[in-house]
This record gives sequence, structure tokens and C-alpha cells, in this order.
Amino acid sequence: MKRYGTVIRVKPEKLEEYKKLHADVWEDVKRKIKEVHIENYSIYYKEGYLFSYYEYSGDDYEGDMKKMAMDERTKEWWKLTDPCQQPVESASPGEWWSVMEEVFHLD
Repeated sequence: MKRYGTVIRVKPEKLEEYKKLHADVWEDVKRKIKEVHIENYSIYYKEGYLFSYYEYSGDDYEGDMKKMAMDERTKEWWKLTDPCQQPVESASPGEWWSVMEEVFHLD
């Protein structure tokens, strides 16, 4: 299992919309997340930033992320959520949610 922390900005005028969407995530989307071996998934908000944490238990992360990105229902979901977000200033070209470096962990 590998832990991931990621960060992105949320557009201030879209925060409430984003929260409303995530109060009722589509079952198809949740099922796909689990199907691609993502577990213990949370998204937090603080002062214009969204922070996500999840654990990946598969053995082909890139393949699983491609599988999720090709899913039609997930693409529909992202059409609603993506306009609420914008990459952080330090994001690499083409990077949406920026992967953070883990500096400490305690089991």
C-alpha cells in the first residue's frame, strides 16, 4: 500500500458548489475509485486549498489511473468538479492535483 497526499486550489466562488457535489458523490464514481484500488480517501479544505489523502493498494498505479480516466461516468463527474478547481502555483505543466512529498508517517 502506498499513501498519497495531493493539493489543488478551489475557486472561491465555486467552494459551495464543490462541497455540495461531494455531499452526494455518485455511486458509479465511488465504485470506480474502489475498483482502481484507492482506499481510505478523504478531501479536506483550508483557506482556498483542497488537500486529498488516499491509499493505493494495487500494483499498477499508472494503469489504474488511466482506467479511471477512461471511465465515462468518472469523466462526467470531472466535468462538474474540474471547473471548481485550479492547479497550485507550483504545479508542473499538465499537473492537476499536485502530489505532495510525505515527510512524516506514524502507524
